[in-house]
Amino acid sequence: MDGAEENTVETDNKKGGFFSRLKSGLQKTRSSFAGGIDRVVNGPAEIGPELWQELEEVLLIADMGIPTMTWIMEELKKGVATSLIREKEGILNHLKELLVRVLEEVSAEELPPVEGPCVVLMIGINGSGKTTTIGKLAARYKAEGQQVIVAAGDTFRAAATEQLQAWAERTGVTCVSQKSGTDPSAVAYDAVQSAVTRNADRVIVDTAGRLQTNKNLMEELKKIKRVIGKVVAGAPHETLLVLDASIGQNSLSQARLFHDTLNVDGLVMTKLDGSSKGGVLFNITRELKVPVRFIGVGEKVDDLQPFNPKSFVEALFDK
Repeated sequence: MDGAEENTVETDNKKGGFFSRLKSGLQKTRSSFAGGIDRVVNGPAEIGPELWQELEEVLLIADMGIPTMTWIMEELKKGVATSLIREKEGILNHLKELLVRVLEEVSAEELPPVEGPCVVLMIGINGSGKTTTIGKLAARYKAEGQQVIVAAGDTFRAAATEQLQAWAERTGVTCVSQKSGTDPSAVAYDAVQSAVTRNADRVIVDTAGRLQTNKNLMEELKKIKRVIGKVVAGAPHETLLVLDASIGQNSLSQARLFHDTLNVDGLVMTKLDGSSKGGVLFNITRELKVPVRFIGVGEKVDDLQPFNPKSFVEALFDK
């Protein structure tokens, strides 16, 4: 994290901005995860087998996942064995460092400048918050001065098109849509072509999200990628997978399938405010080596923000 990002975190802390909302939104995860760790560290068990077992249970309950939990526990035990950790308070501090390391190992990089509009493909199953996320991202980029076009590519759900049109009207961006049942790749093509004609800065393409095990859906998504790549070289420039944090480990199986098929560039974790399973974020990041790009901790437009590993971990443990 560079100096500007650090200043943003500090400013948020002082002004009660997004950090305050992040902390509030992570209340359920903090209660089960950080609260559990705090009880273990301040409990009667001394550093040894009993303490390690209690910590393992807390990590698993938070949906950290066995592989990530195992790595963290091994690193904590190494710290004790090499005398880096002598007090239980040291375990807590080292654990925070390890959690940040997991997230920073695959931190997102800035997209290089592109010729023409930057095309973002949004994927994820129905109910993950994908269409709402597109609306919030469009509002964010519009506020930055970008000309944004959204494509209503989920043509199998009329409600999805109507929802995206409402977001477009609310945020003052253009929504390209066609009648229900239209080939989604045709909508994506029209939207990207329109962006080229209008010299727009960014196109965000919505897609269908029928069952993640549906092979036809995966083929459809691959077709959309091919079609928009014919309009703008290198498009889509970013493929973002939207995941519902409240479903815990099920989101890992979704992420694995979408990533294997479409080579996901980043994750958007929604509904963290309604989940006690926020620990799954560490597991998905570490297993798939895909960075979290944005997180959502509420219904408001500015409750979706770029992900910052240090502020996330800090909010998890901040009392």
